[in-house]
Amino acid sequence: MLGGLLLVGASCMTASAWGADLKVGVISSLSGPVSALGIPYEKGVRAAHARFPGIAGHRVELIVLDDASDPTTAGRNARKLVNEDKVDVLIGTSGVPGAMAIAAVAQELKTPLISPTPVSLPGPEHDWTVATSQPFELMVSAVVKRMKAAGVKTVAFIGFSDALGDLAYDSLVRSAGELGIEVVANERYARGDMSVAGQVLKIIAKRPDAVFAGNSGTPGALPYLELANRQYAGRIYGTHGLINADFVRVGGRSIEGLEVPSGPVLVAEQLPAGDPVREASMAFRTSYEKLYGAPPVDAFSAYTYDALLVLADAAARVKDEQPGTPAYRQALKEAIVSTRDLAGTHGIYTFTPDSRYGLDERAVVMVRMEGGRWKLAAQPAPSGQ
Repeated sequence: MLGGLLLVGASCMTASAWGADLKVGVISSLSGPVSALGIPYEKGVRAAHARFPGIAGHRVELIVLDDASDPTTAGRNARKLVNEDKVDVLIGTSGVPGAMAIAAVAQELKTPLISPTPVSLPGPEHDWTVATSQPFELMVSAVVKRMKAAGVKTVAFIGFSDALGDLAYDSLVRSAGELGIEVVANERYARGDMSVAGQVLKIIAKRPDAVFAGNSGTPGALPYLELANRQYAGRIYGTHGLINADFVRVGGRSIEGLEVPSGPVLVAEQLPAGDPVREASMAFRTSYEKLYGAPPVDAFSAYTYDALLVLADAAARVKDEQPGTPAYRQALKEAIVSTRDLAGTHGIYTFTPDSRYGLDERAVVMVRMEGGRWKLAAQPAPSGQ
């Protein structure tokens, strides 16, 4: 319904009939270590813009800036977009530290932020931010349930030495503790490191049944490469931050059998006919392929596509204010946090003033790397069979 409404609205507008432009500031990591995520993020929002060049009678203007995978630059870009370019909403960025920097600016300058990254910012002091990504707690819980079903009793953690690593580790400890799985190691490395040999040797010495990595993008392949080099034979798991082509290319044979959580967009064609998430996902694929000449092979471009869907749904409910004003940004923020049952590519979005994440258990599937491709993971047999 939303797609049809917006397309009709856009097609009926002439150039002279448009209202004030709705300016969307996009910040993504188009260079640097997080670019394996940032480039798909940019492609996803452009695919959405190609499908919806106008929203609620306003021509949509995208202004895209590269933060070079640097949180300080991300925050500086956000300030420029609001103060100089006068954007009405922010979308970005590709890493948790950068997203947190943008969220601080969004709160200060009273501009809505739709983050495609699972940034953890609870409380009223961050009420200008929502996320289209699944919360880490939800995704890691699904992984731990897989571990339990597979008979895993001990798991070692290795992850980034930053906010994303902290978020992943805390989520693992919480979920593993609830299911009686012991976390026996907490090893960290920086995104720019070239080796994790020392960390992996410490992990192998613990003889864990499984290793869970709290990382993302191309640097996320490093632990799996080293585990394979050391002939680790246990189970390997990861986060939804690994589903991109560059990670698969770099990981190669070392990631065979890796299990990670994902949004259903990755296996949309396997969802039942009539499923609203399937319909949204297939529309996304069509728009993406029309723009780029090939279908998407990652889950990240869909997050920013969903961000523009959230914006479109909210903007259609802002009736009395015009873009380019503080009043419009305030009304848009209130509309975003009151979003209900909006079908996107990753799930059904419902935001509330108390929840900055819009997705629930329906937004999670488990996928497994088999022969260089992500496939829907089969349910493992109970331990002992």
